Amino acid sequence: MSASKTGLLVLAVFAHPDDESLACGGTLARLADAGATVVVMSASHGERGGPTGPVRDDALGRRRAVELQDAARVLGVSRLFVWDHPDGDLRWDGVPGLHGDLLLFMRRHRPDAVITFGDDGLYWHLDHVGVHERTTAAVRSMGADAPPLYYTTMARGMMPEFVAAARRRGWTPPQKGFWSLMPEVFGIGAEQPTITVDVGDWVVRKLTALQCHRSQLGDDSHPFAHVEEQDARRLLGIEYFHRADIPTRGAPVLETL
Repeated sequence: MSASKTGLLVLAVFAHPDDESLACGGTLARLADAGATVVVMSASHGERGGPTGPVRDDALGRRRAVELQDAARVLGVSRLFVWDHPDGDLRWDGVPGLHGDLLLFMRRHRPDAVITFGDDGLYWHLDHVGVHERTTAAVRSMGADAPPLYYTTMARGMMPEFVAAARRRGWTPPQKGFWSLMPEVFGIGAEQPTITVDVGDWVVRKLTALQCHRSQLGDDSHPFAHVEEQDARRLLGIEYFHRADIPTRGAPVLETL
């Protein structure tokens, strides 16, 4: 049984709606169930995440924000921020604004832990890398008041095995879109995780939250709809992190889940 996290505030910073569920939805749900106040920030609305490619679609961005609200309810997230920083250009455009938004929140609310992407952005997505860079810089600029910063990652080989399990159940990868990516890119080159969080009892919540992001997953064009619960628990039942080498205040959070 994990220690109570009642009274703690955990801030999770990502680039687009759906990142939170894919990257560490099980951990966010487990933190919420342990009593933590979980805040999720999405730097953009994901308005360029449509099936036709990187074309701005503000209606899509609004839809994705609603989908994120639905996923947040499933995961037990207490509060959401969906910002208007430019999807597709988060690494380069509006850097001072994103840095300022993060720093202002942290100075006002003093989170007990921050979670974001590792330097590989899970699969070298440049928006994800940009959010990693901005979040790391903001936490560092807190100096002695910096909270522990955790980078979420994936174990190498996990996504290929997950995709293989889906294919055995009849799933075929689409020719375009997110799930046309080679599964081997997930976790390739990432720093080895040093923290593991058992989320086996929260895997169903993670999958349900992912299903909320219908504009991205569609009806059955993703592998999550084609994997049995037993395989899902085996392959998604552990989420992986490593902690930034930054002097911080406060006690460890994920290490004691």
